[in-house]
Amino acid sequence: MSVPLIPRRELNFQLHDWLDVGALLQAPRFAAHSAETFDAVMDGCDRLAWEVFAPCYQNADREEPHFDGDRVTVHPQVAEAVRAFAGSGLVSATEDESVGGMQLPVVVEKAALVNLYAANIGACAYPLLTMGNSRLLLAHGTPAQVEAFALPQLRGEWTGTMCLSEPQAGSSLSDITTRATYERESSFGPQYRLDGRKMWISGGEHEILGNIVHLVLAKVPDADGKLLPGTRGISLFIVPRSLVDTHGNAGERNDVTLAGLNHKLGYRATVNCALNFGEGRFKPEGRAGAIGYLVGKPGEGLAGMFHMMNDARIGVGLGAVALGYAGYLHALEYARNRPQGRLPGPAGKDPSQPQQPLVAHADVRRMLLAQKSYAEGGLGLVLYCAKLVDEARIARETGNAAAAASCDLLLDILTPIAKSWPSQWCLHGNDLAIQVHGGYGYTRDYKVEQLWRDNRLNPIHEGTHGIQGIDLLGRKVSMFDGAAFSAYGALLDASIARAVDTPWAALTDALSIRLASLRAVTASLLQVADPVARLANASAYLEAFGHVTVAWIWLDQVLALGDRDDDFAQGKRQAARYFMQWELPRVDAWLDRLADNDDTALAMRDDWF
Repeated sequence: MSVPLIPRRELNFQLHDWLDVGALLQAPRFAAHSAETFDAVMDGCDRLAWEVFAPCYQNADREEPHFDGDRVTVHPQVAEAVRAFAGSGLVSATEDESVGGMQLPVVVEKAALVNLYAANIGACAYPLLTMGNSRLLLAHGTPAQVEAFALPQLRGEWTGTMCLSEPQAGSSLSDITTRATYERESSFGPQYRLDGRKMWISGGEHEILGNIVHLVLAKVPDADGKLLPGTRGISLFIVPRSLVDTHGNAGERNDVTLAGLNHKLGYRATVNCALNFGEGRFKPEGRAGAIGYLVGKPGEGLAGMFHMMNDARIGVGLGAVALGYAGYLHALEYARNRPQGRLPGPAGKDPSQPQQPLVAHADVRRMLLAQKSYAEGGLGLVLYCAKLVDEARIARETGNAAAAASCDLLLDILTPIAKSWPSQWCLHGNDLAIQVHGGYGYTRDYKVEQLWRDNRLNPIHEGTHGIQGIDLLGRKVSMFDGAAFSAYGALLDASIARAVDTPWAALTDALSIRLASLRAVTASLLQVADPVARLANASAYLEAFGHVTVAWIWLDQVLALGDRDDDFAQGKRQAARYFMQWELPRVDAWLDRLADNDDTALAMRDDWF
């Protein structure tokens, strides 16, 4: 089958016509770049996607990573793809030139990576985790830690992971029990011995590149040797698979061992495993216990790890968009080329008349429009957040603290949406892509079933849908006396005001009404004293907030089209109209129940099930 890539005209519209990334070139950080260098990076990613990542998409799904009792082996084409990514310079693309980066804007990086995600999301997981790992170390590590552990990852020589969850703890990090005991000072900072087990570690064990740098959350015991309850004492450690000498050479194996592979519904190109730290199979420096180096201060591990997780959450949203967009393009191609049935009416009953292509049927066009509205709306949401990252960095580097704080506020409140909304609705788009294919979509002859399976992970990892809802309603909308929520409302108000005297005025009124309802419901929920009752329907709040946000994305994009009247512009307007007419009204049902603070789920008892 062909490998449709997300059209460059769509990416160019969002980057240049809507987000005006050219304005970023005025900042000293990006002054060496131009529209031509942006295109060159995107061209390179498209070639890598088409030539290296896409060809092994289905092969790697059918031949999962396996453990032979000695080592974990991944599909050779996946290893080749990861090495090609590592050698491309993309791992360090957004980083400073001083550490080997090209100082590319994050928003351009995300636009460039989207087709790699679409081509083979599982193979992309290795370098993407590596990028997040190295960025955390650049922000929180000591110079020695950066030199020894971040730079080899940025050069594409090693990979990295994040190790948070544990079998008994799941998403509840306060219940982790991995213990870190202080041993001595080292050239890489305070050295500890770690003992415990971590679960769901993507990229946790393989032989693709030279070393694996694990970033591990563990608890430092108190003076009596006891682990503190809750999140107190949680600290962050660098735990390399192989220890590193003062010259940066990997040598003796650390006490990190594979406990088992997880066999997943999708993302099968990615090794996912449980790891034991301190099992004793290996005895670094003569005794059992995994050697780890403290990052930052004891007890401040969550702050460091969330630096990586927030970056990863935008990446999860982008991955969901890529898979949803790929499914849409496959469904569109199939609908245009598959003849089936005839249109209603007398001629439709005449078997001598030619069959019509699927796309001629209104219900199929409905499903395609829905997919387009989810994929392009979700893409806009993620790219907008990525541009906020760039603008915040520019503001900090130029000493504009107020502008940086403003960007950070919007990014804080939009990150749960950027992660969760595409994960929910682009997955629904993949479901519709299967439906367009009919029975064929349910077979492995077509890629849409695998795209759905891969995308099904995204509502779970990096914080489940429910966790993101609790974060949004329980913290983000009320923090700093509601400053982030006020900034969000002002952002939408500005676009609504610009649309007043346009052909979109009527549909804009619909958005304005829902925004007013969201404000009223938010104020009402924040008055509920009992946090359990207040957050019982947080997922519905997340859904409503997300749909209002994506409606704003669509409004802002159609305003950016201006008087453009080609097929591309007309298609964008029709997708926007579909979202406003058919999707935005879903918000009413969610907000109505939230306004009542409905307790149906909360009042249900275990015994009644």
